[in-house]
Amino acid sequence: MTALRSDNRSAHTNAAVNVLRPVNPFSRIWAGLARRLAQRLDRGLAVGSLRATFPDGTSQLLGGRAPGVCAEVTLHSWRGLVRVATSGSIGLYQGWEAGEWSSEDPVQLFSLFVANADAMGATVRARGPWRWAARAGHWLHRNTRAGARRNIHAHYDLGNEFYSAWLDPALVYSSARFDNGATDLAAAQQNKLASIAARIAGSPTVLEIGCGWGALASRLAADGAAVTAISLSDEQLAYARAHYPDIDFRKADYRDTTGQFDAIASVEMVEAVGREYWPDFFDCIARNLAPGGRAALQYIAIRERLFPAYAASADFIQAYVFPGGMLVSEAEFRRLAAQRGLEWTDQTDFALDYAETLRVWRVSFDAAIAAGHLPAKFDARFQRLWRFYLMYCEGGFRGGGITVAQVTLRKRG
Repeated sequence: MTALRSDNRSAHTNAAVNVLRPVNPFSRIWAGLARRLAQRLDRGLAVGSLRATFPDGTSQLLGGRAPGVCAEVTLHSWRGLVRVATSGSIGLYQGWEAGEWSSEDPVQLFSLFVANADAMGATVRARGPWRWAARAGHWLHRNTRAGARRNIHAHYDLGNEFYSAWLDPALVYSSARFDNGATDLAAAQQNKLASIAARIAGSPTVLEIGCGWGALASRLAADGAAVTAISLSDEQLAYARAHYPDIDFRKADYRDTTGQFDAIASVEMVEAVGREYWPDFFDCIARNLAPGGRAALQYIAIRERLFPAYAASADFIQAYVFPGGMLVSEAEFRRLAAQRGLEWTDQTDFALDYAETLRVWRVSFDAAIAAGHLPAKFDARFQRLWRFYLMYCEGGFRGGGITVAQVTLRKRG
């Protein structure tokens, strides 16, 4: 949808509603801060618009200068907007969980913010002590060898029963590819596996770094490769070993992996590495890949202009869902690859495929909740957190702030 701004600002403000409420001594302070933030949001929305309804009953159209996403939000407490001004995406989630704001379609709201991230600058980013606290928390979850095991356990070892309730039958927890005629998620995931396999076709030996539940390793083995697949997730390895007993699944850190392989595959594992250890990841590829060999990677990258501010703090996902996680700077990845004699070739981006994957996951997740298929330990608050996570990620891809890509790295002979 698109919306254009009217020159008559009064047409977008309804101050007719005045409801007497008990006086909160902080309400005027919150209201004043929130109104100033709304003004900054208005100036920062270069494309699209936001219809905001405030706690006093007034409403205002923010932005609307150029076509783009048309989102809406209802602010139930002034504090919800102040949280965003001080804590960025972490505050956005905290306000949502506290019931301080709501939206009929949060994906549109997240997409709008991401599409205007350059113009808005620091308006919706954590600042001051809130940024320092978020950064300190992220630092405590850095991916040392012990830290990586804890971080993987915190996310992937939520349990196979949990993930099997809403992922596709092959348990593929990464972006599908809805091309080549694939219309449903299961077919689109198989299409993605095929696209990775095609990049390293004909390789007798393959190392998979971050094997998930074994779907890609199984596909590569079916093509005739001898596959060694590594992971730090106990739950994933237990499932993979039980379902694909002829494949060599190992619990191992990529930094400790040695050997010579004709090819390497890694699908959305680099987001769990952390910027500090990106050189180690490329060292692993260069060390284990035979001369002339190929490595097929699938990775999630943030828009390059957003990376410095993103890397300087920690966002909602790092704080609540994926400790130690870090989206890729493609420019930095290209540099690290080149330094190690790895030629970057045949890049394919498919951000909107990830947006659709996330939408389907959310529909399946909600259906699993309605049917009572999630394990009982995952209470309503956990369910809301993961629904927010899926919507937040979808908005990021739809707004163009993040992308997913595949690339083939060729090691010089």
